[in-house]
Amino acid sequence: MIKLVIPGALPGLNEYIAAERQHRQKAAAMKKQYEHAIILLIKTQLRGVQFSGPVRMTYTWHEKDRRRDKDNVSSMGRKIIQDAMVKAGVLSNDGWAEIDSFQDNFSVDKRNPRIEITIEEVKHGQETPKSRVRNEVHR
Repeated sequence: MIKLVIPGALPGLNEYIAAERQHRQKAAAMKKQYEHAIILLIKTQLRGVQFSGPVRMTYTWHEKDRRRDKDNVSSMGRKIIQDAMVKAGVLSNDGWAEIDSFQDNFSVDKRNPRIEITIEEVKHGQETPKSRVRNEVHR
């Protein structure tokens, strides 16, 4: 199990949609900027970690206050983080075969807003009930 800590907050889905409405390249540039910053954090904190099998990811979103809705905070944030992990080589892809499951937890920390992500490789035979059902459906 490894842990990545991202200081501060990432843009929420509402901020991304607002940028997209102004100009689609503005939203793409914003996403790219945050991905680049996360890739730098990955390189310093994870130092070459790569997962070959499926992973479980637990996100803990420590927001400075409760102004943003939980789904607004997590949906765009997960997308940016997982895309950065693929680009940094931590994950080979961010599809169903690579990400077994994820969980979101939320708290408020006025003094130290951040995102903590724990990543655990799923060992053969340790599938979650949801992934077990998903795998049986696809067989």
